[in-house]
Amino acid sequence: MAVPNSKETLKQYCLRALGKPVIEINVDDDQVDDRIDEAVQYFSQYHYDGVERMYMKYQITADDITRARSDETVGTGTEGSVSNTFKNQQNYIVMPSSVLSVMGIFNFNDKSNLNMFDIRYQMRLNDLYDFSSTSVIHYEMTMRHLDFLDHILIGEKPISFNMHNNRLYIGMDWQNDVAAGEYIIIECYRKLDPTTYTDIYDDMYLKRYTTALIKQQWGANLSKFQGVQMLGGVSMNGEQIYTQALDEKNKLEVEIRDTFESPIAYMVG
Repeated sequence: MAVPNSKETLKQYCLRALGKPVIEINVDDDQVDDRIDEAVQYFSQYHYDGVERMYMKYQITADDITRARSDETVGTGTEGSVSNTFKNQQNYIVMPSSVLSVMGIFNFNDKSNLNMFDIRYQMRLNDLYDFSSTSVIHYEMTMRHLDFLDHILIGEKPISFNMHNNRLYIGMDWQNDVAAGEYIIIECYRKLDPTTYTDIYDDMYLKRYTTALIKQQWGANLSKFQGVQMLGGVSMNGEQIYTQALDEKNKLEVEIRDTFESPIAYMVG
């Protein structure tokens, strides 16, 4: 059996599963391609193997800061101008179209450069000079407390992201909080590209779901000729094929939501 590793091989696999070449599958090639694209999109949306959690870096440019500065000075004075300022804000980062959800961004505070007056430096100097005789529990609890205070007193940068406009809005002072050349680390979920990770086409669920969609399309095509007699007295029964495919599709969609869907929290952001 040929293992599907491309869109074309998946197409042929699904058509063979429906009976080709023993019987004729009355579905146009473009319709098959559409159903495969639909199945891959659904797979990426709900199957945990269709996405990956990753960290993307973005380098702030002078244009980003200049653009944000110019937008903040637009329309100050009238109520209508304030509305236009809100609509024209461009304090965003353009994200790749493959990103489905943004979980958060790393804080901009540079915690790697410590000086002798930093509390973390003093703790490491005085309390952790010897790991073999000193417990790290107190140090861990203190660091958690400092992180909590940092979260309460400073807070996190509010973000807003929608996968359909591919823009990550960051609510911050772009002139003072960041500088050109600095990096922002973005925690996000990205859908896998099947043209790069071709093993997706061999996923058992994707093969079953794609076959059900093509079968439903086949039944929809044949239902237009319901009751037409063919040579030998055979009549088409597209409605039955459509009903069977719809039932298979509904069961598979329930299965993916109950078994393979990632926690709903990953879509927040």
